[in-house]
Amino acid sequence: MSTTDLSAIDSLLQDIRSCNQCADFLPQGTRPILQFNPQAKILIASQAPGRKAHDSGIPFNDASGDRLRHWLGLSRETFYDATQIAIVPMGFCYPGKGKSGDLPPRPECAATWHDQLLKALPNIELTILIGQYAQAYHLKAAHDSLTKNVMNWREFWPHVMPLPHPSPRNIFWLRRNPWFETEIIPGLQQRVAQVLD
Repeated sequence: MSTTDLSAIDSLLQDIRSCNQCADFLPQGTRPILQFNPQAKILIASQAPGRKAHDSGIPFNDASGDRLRHWLGLSRETFYDATQIAIVPMGFCYPGKGKSGDLPPRPECAATWHDQLLKALPNIELTILIGQYAQAYHLKAAHDSLTKNVMNWREFWPHVMPLPHPSPRNIFWLRRNPWFETEIIPGLQQRVAQVLD
């Protein structure tokens, strides 16, 4: 990648990190959070940072992140190596609390920034789609529910893997769908290791 390309990416990331277009809708204010390097081989397309991520400025710096790292078979060190793993949520800022968990990601981020970011990731071999919003955006042949997307993961394999959200609030989904951890996680861990080898 040329110096000009890297300079353009640095400029893009500065623009994103100083973005405040949704400020009026965010109860905790703007704090765009993503992890990005054009060398990354795995893209994690998530929903939006949670409150703990907002407070620390680190994506998945909570119990959801612990479960996600377990699912992927990754150490914290590897997970937070931007030259290996890119983390590009659908909304870059914490959206605030709703009645049954966090509010949906703000739609402005994807419309404004995602095309530019995805074009600047030429080495992605595996895209992990966490939650319904990421799946709706990235999957051309998406099913009508997150569960169906995950159940039909072979349609997207080996380059894309739809996952439920790893939040502790999702424990009931995991209990209702025990096949997810027994049938999918071992192969996913193997694929992640293969990509990063």
